[in-house]
Amino acid sequence: MTIPSLLLGFIISTLLGLGFHIWKGGGAGRLLLYLLMSWIGFGIGHYIAEQLNWNFASIGPLHIGLASMGSLMCLFFGHWLSLVEPEKK
Repeated sequence: MTIPSLLLGFIISTLLGLGFHIWKGGGAGRLLLYLLMSWIGFGIGHYIAEQLNWNFASIGPLHIGLASMGSLMCLFFGHWLSLVEPEKK
């Protein structure tokens, strides 16, 4: 993968994480969680598309379609995990 495609993937996944944070809200901790989950999901989605040789919505070597779906799945999973509150004694 080329450096420009890595940069484009980083920008797209960051925008997905920021958009999710604007939609769901929360503080700085949630913003960090959403950004990390978006980056991880984008990477996993791209890796799966690369291994299966799927070219859905690809731009050069970057598989944006499946990477974005992976990012969104991880974002919803991270949001679901963040709703769990510890028991107070």
